[in-house]
Amino acid sequence: MSAAVRIMPGRKRSAPIDNPSPRTTRATRSSARRTAAKNDNDVIPDVVKEMVVEVRKAKQAAAENEDTPTEPPRKRKRPGEKPAKPSKENDAGNDGNDEEIEFEDVPIPAPTIQTMVRDTDDEEDDDDDDDDIQFEDVNINGAQANTRYEGPKTLDLDLTAYMASLAPKKGDRRKALGREEKDRRIETHKVHLLCLLAHVELRNRWCNDPEVQDALRPLLSRKTVGFLRPRASLNQFSRTESLRRGISEAKEVFRTRFEITERGLQRALWAENLDQLKDYKPPPDAETTRNKADFLKAAQTLRGSRDVGAQLFCALLRSVGVEARLVCSLQPLACVAGAPAMPKPSSKTTPKAKQHSKAEQYLAAVAKHETKLTPTTPGTIPRSRLGHPDATSYQIPSLLAPSPSTPPPLPTPKTQVKKIKGESPFPICWVEILDHAHQKYHPVDPLVTFSQFNPKVYEPPSSDLLNSLTYAVAFNPDSSCLDVTRRYAKAYNSKTRRWRIDGLVSSRNGLKGERWLRAALRRYQPPSVTDLLQIELNELKAAELKEPMPRNVMDFRDHPVYALERHLRRNEVLVPGAQVSGTVGSAGGRGGLERIYRRRDVKVARTREKWFRLGRVVKGGEVPVKVLPKMKRKKKGRLGDGDDDEEGEQGAGNPVFIESQTEVYVPPPVVGGRVPRNRFGNVDVYVPSMVPRGGVHLPHERARRAAFVLGIDAAPALTGFEFRGRQGTAVLRGVVVAVEYKGAMEAVIQGLEDMEVEEEQERKTGMLLAVWRRMLKGLRIRERIMDGVDEEAEAEAEARKQEDKGKAKEVDMPDFDDTATPFHDDEDEDSAGRGGFFPSTNLDSDDEGGGGGFMVEEEEEEEGGGFVIE
Repeated sequence: MSAAVRIMPGRKRSAPIDNPSPRTTRATRSSARRTAAKNDNDVIPDVVKEMVVEVRKAKQAAAENEDTPTEPPRKRKRPGEKPAKPSKENDAGNDGNDEEIEFEDVPIPAPTIQTMVRDTDDEEDDDDDDDDIQFEDVNINGAQANTRYEGPKTLDLDLTAYMASLAPKKGDRRKALGREEKDRRIETHKVHLLCLLAHVELRNRWCNDPEVQDALRPLLSRKTVGFLRPRASLNQFSRTESLRRGISEAKEVFRTRFEITERGLQRALWAENLDQLKDYKPPPDAETTRNKADFLKAAQTLRGSRDVGAQLFCALLRSVGVEARLVCSLQPLACVAGAPAMPKPSSKTTPKAKQHSKAEQYLAAVAKHETKLTPTTPGTIPRSRLGHPDATSYQIPSLLAPSPSTPPPLPTPKTQVKKIKGESPFPICWVEILDHAHQKYHPVDPLVTFSQFNPKVYEPPSSDLLNSLTYAVAFNPDSSCLDVTRRYAKAYNSKTRRWRIDGLVSSRNGLKGERWLRAALRRYQPPSVTDLLQIELNELKAAELKEPMPRNVMDFRDHPVYALERHLRRNEVLVPGAQVSGTVGSAGGRGGLERIYRRRDVKVARTREKWFRLGRVVKGGEVPVKVLPKMKRKKKGRLGDGDDDEEGEQGAGNPVFIESQTEVYVPPPVVGGRVPRNRFGNVDVYVPSMVPRGGVHLPHERARRAAFVLGIDAAPALTGFEFRGRQGTAVLRGVVVAVEYKGAMEAVIQGLEDMEVEEEQERKTGMLLAVWRRMLKGLRIRERIMDGVDEEAEAEAEARKQEDKGKAKEVDMPDFDDTATPFHDDEDEDSAGRGGFFPSTNLDSDDEGGGGGFMVEEEEEEEGGGFVIE
């Protein structure tokens, strides 16, 4: 018979006595809990209990016989304390008592060992902690019986997800732009730039409107107007100071009266994909000034965007006679790669509560307990009962003031301008005024930077996604404009220029962007170059030349003044003896110092073939300045795989030469009317200087036919090649003939053109006459059909025709010409009565020769007015 017995290891408790004394027992809360748990969970049989009681009685009787005092209870052991070793005397006495006791062998299961972890070191000093520990009975034998060995198993571990989570997250890399995408962005940039120029031109014209100026003129006092228009008798310094003071007063008045309520123009950004444009919506507070009426309303109410405010300030200055012009920083879409893109839509997350610092919490607690004075109305102030109207506004002097003679501070006017959240801290539009004393334009910004006469505060940093100073154009009252970007850009050549269309310098574009910009601004050129304009152009040029040398290596790329050897292109070389202008260190100082050269010492080197297409040939005995290695190209094999071209690997390269190593090409002359040709039977005329001496180039498309008509020698002129991929096709324009045949060739060409014009006119005349002929035939057929029909029947037939017109289906009738043979229906004798399109045998003799009206008789053609040519 086996049973589970709860045993506390390392602790020995004394057996209970029938008549316990107060000294041997002590009732505690933990002992009561243990007793209750014991009564609930005790499973010891009754036989074992009786044996234990007999053993206890025997021990008590032995103790009374020996007249020995009862052993006091031992001190309870704390958790984790090692059991004390019993003394030899106690062991001997116990052995003697145990010998007299007879026990029955009862199988007891192995003890359950329980461990615990100490939270703090203070638990050793707490005597009652051991009493609160509750133990749980565990049947170890049953747990071991349920355990079975099932053999070895295979465990598969997949750490892919875990390793992926540990890998560093890489940022989203932008996809490189292809050639087509770059060209598309350049064309979009041009169109957007033209639209913005037209927009600013329109706003500049609105600033000249008399109604707008009349609505704004009352804002300025006579004194301010007097400062803005100084007398000519004053000296140069006094006139400038008077203008400066007048502008300051006008600016303060306008900034206090104008209220910014809308969002103005901002930088346009490219979207990386179409998903960013699906949910895109313009801001709800975008500018609503669409026409001139809205602009006039903004001038009357002094409300709008800050761009409209700058435009109204320009109109205000023009209304009092100040020569002011409107300046706008255009914000087109970027034309180069690497420009900032439209920000990605962020996921909507719940904003975290702001954690206040201890100082803020302290101030909030102090403010909670401060004594707050409730405001009193003027009617409740005792001084209001004095009867004087200014009694309530009188301030009683404080008795604690250090000096009663100190006047109270004057109230400052409210000059804080409302700003729209999310706008750039730098302006888009501002005003330039002319200082006649110094013949110079000065910028003024009344709403954003509140600055005047300081052009270096208008350029935003490169980190500003809402504003970029790329094109700053100034519009005069006569709608002419001038590019003044160099006045406001701090690093025009090294940073600003690379974002402009005229700064795109590449092997494909060359100077096309610069030529395009000059052509676009040609419409806005002033009517004449005045002394003031010449002074301003010289000032802008001097500002560009004063720009210091860049400090960053990347700023030297495509710089118009300086160059680094690392940034030279494949076909660019330094001239022998190039002077070093300075040195620059690479990022981090790991690459050492690099030499800086002047851009004028960088020359373009070309091969012999390219120089020949430019009308130049390499001089004899010249050594190439550089040998360009042939580029490895892949050619498709029979199976479609690409193999490297062996010829490109084994080639020695292409020698290149600079312009100083070449001379102008002189072709062989024309002798005896015979034009020299190349091996293909053409004459190379890539540039006008390549025309042979004694010959003339006639680039007309009919020149070759004219030479054939005259029977003279003429060679086709090769003017270039049209490339599609890597294959080039020769472009032939006109011919080259001897000079003495020039007049005859031009006369024949003119005759051929006249003949072509006459042939075209005859062709059109024939087409018109054919249409007239067909119409006349139809009229004659109708006349013969209706011959003998009275007017009432004709009217009835016409009415029936109009009714059935919408019901009947349209059938395309074939075109009958003069050679068509009519179809004769011999079976139907009444065909003439049902329309007359098919003649029958019973027609009158007068109509037998007409063939049913399809063939026009000669007599009727003469009466018809001569529309048909015989």
